[in-house]
Parts: sequence; C-alpha cells; structure tokens
Amino acid sequence: MSDQIRIAIAVLLSAIVLFLSQYFFAPQHNSKHEKVMHDEIGDEEVRVEKIVSRDDVMLSSDRVNFENKLVKGSINLTGALLDDLVLKNFNELDGSQLVLLSPSNTSKEYFVEFGWVSEKGIELPSLNTKWNILDNSVDHVNLWWENNVGIRFEIKVSLDDKYLLNIIQRVVNLSDKNFTIRSRSIIKRVDAGAESSSIMHEGAIGSINSTLKEVDFGNLKDGEKFTYKDSSGWVGFSDKYWLVSLFAENSSTKISGVFSNDADGRYRVSYLLPAQTMVSDDSSVTNFNLFVGPKQLDVLDYYQEKFNVSLFDRAVDFGFLYFITKPIFLFLHEVYLFTGNFGLAILILTVLIKVLLLPLSYKSFIGMNKMKKFQPQIQKIKEKYENNPMELQKATIEFYKKNNVNPLSGCLPILLQMPVFFALYKVLYVTIEMRHAPFYFWITDLSARDPTSIFNLFGLIPWSPPEFLKIGILPILMSLSMYIQQQMNPAPTDPIQAKIMKFLPVFFLVMFSSFPSGLVLYWLWSNILSVLQQFLIKRCIPSEK
Repeated sequence: MSDQIRIAIAVLLSAIVLFLSQYFFAPQHNSKHEKVMHDEIGDEEVRVEKIVSRDDVMLSSDRVNFENKLVKGSINLTGALLDDLVLKNFNELDGSQLVLLSPSNTSKEYFVEFGWVSEKGIELPSLNTKWNILDNSVDHVNLWWENNVGIRFEIKVSLDDKYLLNIIQRVVNLSDKNFTIRSRSIIKRVDAGAESSSIMHEGAIGSINSTLKEVDFGNLKDGEKFTYKDSSGWVGFSDKYWLVSLFAENSSTKISGVFSNDADGRYRVSYLLPAQTMVSDDSSVTNFNLFVGPKQLDVLDYYQEKFNVSLFDRAVDFGFLYFITKPIFLFLHEVYLFTGNFGLAILILTVLIKVLLLPLSYKSFIGMNKMKKFQPQIQKIKEKYENNPMELQKATIEFYKKNNVNPLSGCLPILLQMPVFFALYKVLYVTIEMRHAPFYFWITDLSARDPTSIFNLFGLIPWSPPEFLKIGILPILMSLSMYIQQQMNPAPTDPIQAKIMKFLPVFFLVMFSSFPSGLVLYWLWSNILSVLQQFLIKRCIPSEK
C-alpha cells in the first residue's frame, strides 16, 4: 500500500475517531434518581393546554419594565415572574429581535419564578399573588407583598450593564410566629424544538462542586433527573447560543435543587438557598444572580472571574478537546478584533499552523521523494514475492530500513492537523461569535454550509435543489485543490490504489459540501498552502540523490 493511500486512510480514520470520540467518550450526563422533597419543588402551576399569543399575554398583564443597552424586559406583577426578555443586539433569521424569555402558555414559554418555601401554616406568595411596586427605575425593580399575619416579602431585581440580574429577596417577620424559610427560584421552559446532538449539548446544565453536569432535553423528556444537595456552583438551561443560569453572590454558598421534566411537560431547573430561621421582629436577606443572555466567551469569563463562578465558560460546549478548542477560538477572536473578519482570521490561523508544521512538511516531502525514487525496486520486490505475503512484508520492511525510508512520513503533518480541524468545527458550530459571521462574496455565514449549488448553476436557474444536491462553489474549489495536490505527489503503482486516489477528491467534495463554510475555507486554504510549499521545496531545495 502506497504512502498516499495511507495518508488518505489516516485522514478518514482520524476524522471518524474524533467524531465518534465526541459521541461516545464525551463527559457522560450524570443522573441521580432520588426522591425530591416538596420544598425543593414548590407550588405547581397547572399548565393550560391552549397556546396563547405572546403579544396578547403582554398586553393583558400588569408589568414593570427594565432595560439597558443590551436587553429589555419586564416582570409580571402577578406571581413576580420574569417572563419577558429580549436581546436587543441579536436578531432572528427574519430580522426581528431575539426573544429569550416568554410568558407561560405561549408557544415558547421560558420564564423564571422567584419565591420561598417554608413549613406548612405560613402563607407564602404564590403564582397568583399580586405584587406591589415599592420603587423602580430603568435598571431596577423593587416589589413587595405582605400576608395576613404581618410577614412582609420583598424582591429587588437589579440589572447590570450586560446580562446579569442581581436578585435580593428579603423577609421581614412582624408576626408572632417563629418559622424556617428558604429562598427558592425555578427556571421553567417547554421544548423549543431543540434536538440532542453528539456535537453540542442542549438542556439542563450546571457546575456542581466544580464538576460539569449536563442532562440533554431528550434525556429529561425520558424521565431522567439529576438532584443536587448542599452543593456549590451554578445551574440553568443551555441552548446552542443562549444561557439562563442561577448562581449565588458568594461562590461558597450551598445550593440544592433538581433538573427534571414535570408532569405538565415543562423542563425545570430548581434552585434553593440555605434555610434561615425567623423569629418575631426578625428579617432575613438572600442574594443571588441570574444570567440571561448569549454565551459570549468574554462575557462568561468576565462573570466567572468577578464572582468566582466555577466552569462558567464551559457553558460554551467546547467538547473533550477543550484545551485545543478554546485557545483556537481565543486566537480567532483576537485576530477578528484586528481584521474585522472571522474568515480572514481562519486564513491567518491556517498560515500559522502551516508555519509550525513546516519542518514536518519538509521531512514528508523528502520521504515522498524517496518513495518515488524507490518505486521500481519496491515493485520488483512485490513481483518477486507475489505469492508469499509474509516474505513480501519482511522484504519490504528490510528495504525501507536499509534505505532509511519511512512510508508513513507523509501522514504525520495531516494527522497533527486533525485535532485542529475538529476543534475549528466545534468553534464554528457552537460559538455565538461565529453566528451569521460573514466572509466575502457569497459566503454570508461562516457557520453555515455554502449556500450555492452547482445543480442550479450557482443561482442562475431559479430552482432550489434538495439538501443532498447543494454542492457549492467553496467545496468544489476545495476538491479541485486536493486534486492538484495529488498531481504533485508520486502516483501509486498499483492500479486499484490509483483509482481510489482519483476518487478521493470526489468523496471529499460530497462530504465537505454539508460542512460549515469556515471549515471548508480552512481546508481549501490549507491545500493551497501545501501546494505552494511543495512547489517551493522542489524549486529551492535540491532533492536527495
């Protein structure tokens, strides 16, 4: 088998191993099937099956608004529900602003409840409680309610200049009762059409005692639960690009709760702070934070450092190659800040990788030249031991050793690029910074496949072909560059191997046609640089005699 075939097989096997490793060996979703106490659940709301319009709910409910330069939202005074939040700097595909939180019984309901749990006999605010406004401004809301025995409850919500809401819950006991009470919050949502993926996690997520815990929506729907007690960390829901999560102001605060799917069809992440004992004329205050926004790495890193939130950056699913994927993203982002284009950043990353691998590429070129030089001798050995595979293998190995030839020398540069290839795929797929990131010309989104197709003459024919026929300009150029690169290498002596090599550019064309444009751009530019490298080495460096 020639070194070209070995290279091709090595590339294919490496890609398969990397993708299968992500699927089978990524951190497993841990679950604990424990009975959840009533105080960790809180009051249940019966979900109305009839779906109502979000606009109708917004108009028919009493609300108090808050806003900064990045988000705007409101709190429903009935139940003190945070069920309205819009990300002002992000749009849907139709151009409308992106709605992250929506009221109960709307098609994409997603909201946060704030409240308390306590022993029986204490009247607590419920989802039907009508809250009063103590004071409010553009960036903060202060609500209060008092029960019939003089226990006063207050909720203050303050918005910072990014995506963080600080929640302060205060209880003032003006009654003659002594009781124990716990602050409790619940994030609830319905299935928004998210599908489980081996490449990316979507579902409940948290860092529990500095260990990342993930339970996909599909697993929650199948009845899987994860219960945590007296732990430190943060919890919430993670979508491809968005995160809603809760964490205490003090990172050492012990929290409890559950990831689950309720009987009413809602997914739930509950969050309880430590219990406090209340006596007459006493008051208690709890303080925690709610992040509601995009999974921008610099923003997550900012809050992680500010509040000492463990593994908060892991909300971005960089996968098991985290130690490669995150540095690649950080490099691309820094170059993007300088160039203003992520496509150019990918091209510069490719050049850097080629420079780092230049010594190996040179050795690879020398090795392939030796293989080309010794092809006649190797062919004679094959003919001599045609009917004796064992002797053929032994004689071939001895010949390689005698002439200092490594038939696998051409594999190493490509094998070393495969982790980078897969890490770049993750970066393009999961980072919000790459969402709708344009390059030039027809490439308007580096995270999406090439939108053109040869089967409608790249848009000249007014017909939209099916997905499997969408083979765009960029994959075609990539396949052509691969073919040119093949022509510069020694051809296999075996006719079957030669046919396989000729077919490989077509195989890669079909495979890469569905990949993100940024990934195809990387591979195309890598091939072009490899061709230039080989040309310059042949021209400037004398080959070995």
